Amino acid sequence: MRDAVIVDAVRTPIGRRNGSLSGVHAADLSAEVLTALVDRTGVDPETVDDVMWGCVSQVGDQSSNIGRFAVLAAGWPEHVAGVTINRACGSSQQAIDSAAHAVMAGQYDLVVAGGVETMSRVPLGAARATGQPYGPKVLERYDGFEFNQGVGAELIAQRWGFSRAQLDEFAAASHERAAAAIDDGVFDDHIVPVDVEGTKFGVDEGLRRGTSVETLAKLKPSFRADGVIHAGNASQISDGAAALLITTSERARDLGLTPIARYHSGAVSGADPILMLTGPIPATEKVLRRSGLTIEEIGVFEVNEAFAPVPLAWLAETGADPARVNPLGGAIAVGHPLGASGAILMTRMLARMRRDTVRFGLQTMCEGGGTANATIVELLA
Repeated sequence: MRDAVIVDAVRTPIGRRNGSLSGVHAADLSAEVLTALVDRTGVDPETVDDVMWGCVSQVGDQSSNIGRFAVLAAGWPEHVAGVTINRACGSSQQAIDSAAHAVMAGQYDLVVAGGVETMSRVPLGAARATGQPYGPKVLERYDGFEFNQGVGAELIAQRWGFSRAQLDEFAAASHERAAAAIDDGVFDDHIVPVDVEGTKFGVDEGLRRGTSVETLAKLKPSFRADGVIHAGNASQISDGAAALLITTSERARDLGLTPIARYHSGAVSGADPILMLTGPIPATEKVLRRSGLTIEEIGVFEVNEAFAPVPLAWLAETGADPARVNPLGGAIAVGHPLGASGAILMTRMLARMRRDTVRFGLQTMCEGGGTANATIVELLA
């Protein structure tokens, strides 16, 4: 079987809601990372078989197959195709998986995978403005339950017995780790600065230095009056885009490119759609079985911080080393631009793997509706 390798991975800085990137259209923001891939690798976009692009709220600015219009906004040839993928928060991780699968199957030779979300311009839930989400049969099956991720996070905290203090400790640590990574320049090599009104914006904007359990204790619960989930231990609403170039090791050699990592294994799994956010637990179990690796052999994990209980429950069930989980911070500290987050996590994980020569990395994302992706990559350079 052919292999699939990642030869480059780039992302924009993550902009906070109504912040520096809020004036940039999703197609134009996508074009920033597509252009950067070409500039950095020297690959002729003429040779790209497809652009697989994650995006969650596919309405307004992000409608009409944003993946296709990202290609056109980047000035790439009209014959280069683009497709938009929606697996909720895991959309761009699914784009990576799908690109790797297509390359390994021999249907494609050179693919760009990534995604975008401009939540300042297309608010969370915008797609629900018309029609009936979920449908009557699903609502009947679950007794009319209103599917809500925040409520799911509360239920997870309750089931695993996490106190607000535990959640806030995790959240504060996310900010501390992200601040250290920014100060150490860990992200510098893969962040593409975006020109905003003549100023280059190049640093993740959501970080709140000095965040502590004490400062977080002042915030009111967001979903239940007596709840433990609030704005400080949940992911931030954000804007951003990310992209990876995926091909075979043979094609990379022909192009004079040095692969960063090999796509090792991938899996997707479903879970309870009411709890909704526990999917990474069975998805991780599934990908480890498929890979033949043990949890101890994985040197770094990226578990998306949609809400603090998600990685904490995942840790409790998998027995992974907490020091290896989100070592550069996560979405609580820097934001979660939905359709871009899977690809952002991969760029972050690859940065850590390269810096510390970590052989295997695993990333996983909880997703609306109770699904989850899990992906393992192996460092090559």
